[in-house]
Amino acid sequence: MTTEHIREPQEKTGHTPSGHSRRRFLAGAGSVAGAVALWPAGSAKAAGARRVAVLGGGVSGLSAAQELAERGYVVTVYEYYDALGGKARSMPVPGTAAGGRADLPAEHGFRFFPGFYRNLPDTMRRIPVPGNAHGVHDNLVSGTEALFARSGGRPDLHFPLRRATTPPGPGDLTLGWIRDQLLSVLDLGTRLPAHEVAYFADRLLVHLTSCDARREEHWEKVAWWDFIRAEEMSEEYRTVLGIGQTRNLVATRAEVASTRTVGRVIIEALLLWGLLGRGMDGDADIDRVLNAPTSEAWIDPWEAHLRSLGVQFVLGTQVHEVRYDGGRVTGVRISARDGGDERTVTADHYVSALPVEHARLTWGPALRAADPQLARCDALQADWMTGVMFYLRTPTPVVHGHINCLDSPWSVTAVGQAQFWAGRDFPRDYGDGRAHDCLSAIISEWDKPGILYGKTAKECTKEEVVAELWAQLKDGLNDAGKTTLRDEDRLGWFMDPAVTGLGGPEPRNREQLLIHPTGTLYNRPTARTKVPNFFLAGDYVRTDVDLATMEGANESARLAVNALLDADNSGAERCEIWELYRPPELEPLKRVDEVRYKLGLPNTFDLG
Repeated sequence: MTTEHIREPQEKTGHTPSGHSRRRFLAGAGSVAGAVALWPAGSAKAAGARRVAVLGGGVSGLSAAQELAERGYVVTVYEYYDALGGKARSMPVPGTAAGGRADLPAEHGFRFFPGFYRNLPDTMRRIPVPGNAHGVHDNLVSGTEALFARSGGRPDLHFPLRRATTPPGPGDLTLGWIRDQLLSVLDLGTRLPAHEVAYFADRLLVHLTSCDARREEHWEKVAWWDFIRAEEMSEEYRTVLGIGQTRNLVATRAEVASTRTVGRVIIEALLLWGLLGRGMDGDADIDRVLNAPTSEAWIDPWEAHLRSLGVQFVLGTQVHEVRYDGGRVTGVRISARDGGDERTVTADHYVSALPVEHARLTWGPALRAADPQLARCDALQADWMTGVMFYLRTPTPVVHGHINCLDSPWSVTAVGQAQFWAGRDFPRDYGDGRAHDCLSAIISEWDKPGILYGKTAKECTKEEVVAELWAQLKDGLNDAGKTTLRDEDRLGWFMDPAVTGLGGPEPRNREQLLIHPTGTLYNRPTARTKVPNFFLAGDYVRTDVDLATMEGANESARLAVNALLDADNSGAERCEIWELYRPPELEPLKRVDEVRYKLGLPNTFDLG
């Protein structure tokens, strides 16, 4: 591998041979034009089992396939790419292997699994892995610290990610205790004025004690930026408590992000209850990652398990239209991704598990008329949140967890991956032996000027994006006489080939992320539609987690399967669904707030 050899990824990705997509499509869908039966009449399950077509092989589609197959349904999954897993999958970097090693591993962006995830971990426990008592779940390892990197010589904020050593016992949680904890954390290493710290803590108490109606009907319409009065506060306040907790984490701008979503998921579930160890996945820590590249540790075992359950996959498939007639979905018009004849496949039930920006293109006027919530999905917004993998000559873990470059104009986050891959020796197992680490960095802000060229990420060429991103990482990590990242250590890089046209008039990203501006909740559909054999799964579907996450994708799949079982009058056990933690100590205060809200009064703790 020569220097920067990795910079031009090919379009075809995955572990399967690069030229097979059309062959696999034809083999899976049949070769007769017109309506095509998905399952041979003589197959073992064809006689009595109900058939389901799952559109999309990402986390939501595979989750739905698993739940359905475990209940005896015959499932076929149609996936656009040549590999499964959607944005979560790994992508081998073409042409980088040598000496019997595998290609260098790359991804759309790093994956992390907060401790409050409970639906997805349950699925992972049911994916067997030889030697793992709890399947894929045993491949999760903890990130023990977080680094909020500052530029300009300002001291970094370095936080251990551990639960409170003396958390309040059941029934002992008080607002005073919560406020004291918030004040102590915010006072640690920041330059926030004391009165701003106190104000922010009090705003969180307002949200913590707000009833569901106030959250859904009022705070959903208020931007997080306005809720915390960021515009009136210091630059430090806006950076740490506004941008750092929204744009850098979930690709949504604090200026427009829904207070309900930010407060409920990021502040409460991820941070506050995580620190207390409440509502967590068993004894999970706040932050977890996988112990190997995502496909090796998770997606490949998942595919093998689903195949063992009889699930069939048709890869390299473009879904064109979900056809509707006579009150039901009658088929799905598809073709091979790389062209060829279109055909219609049929099933008893259909689960649309495509990302919303792709799914809504397949819903025609008749289907939309049958269920108006489908049309409301046009108002849902997606944005860019895409990573670059840097392959380094020297192990560069930086911190045993995630890095948040608070001052970076492109809202950069990163993680040193090799340190978590205990079962892998990076130079022995990947590439040509020269790379010892992979620093996975994510750009969440693609529309603000950078520090090198004064251009937005979308205006830059790929090479300029990489140079700018590297400069912003160094700006945050190489200061106060400390040199963490060295230019001579950088061997090459990789960016998801879904990003095209950078530096030109029409930059595109096929793999965007749902964002959550105010009012998003009202346009998110339910998994159950008014069409009796059509169901929705994906992180845009209304779920309790209310955030574009793998957890939300998994929860939506469970809701879709439960709706399908209801439509079938099935006696099969329904999927269990875990909702976000609600501390019982705060419920009386929420009931008081419910009365106040009905009377048109502000929350008790809302002093304006």
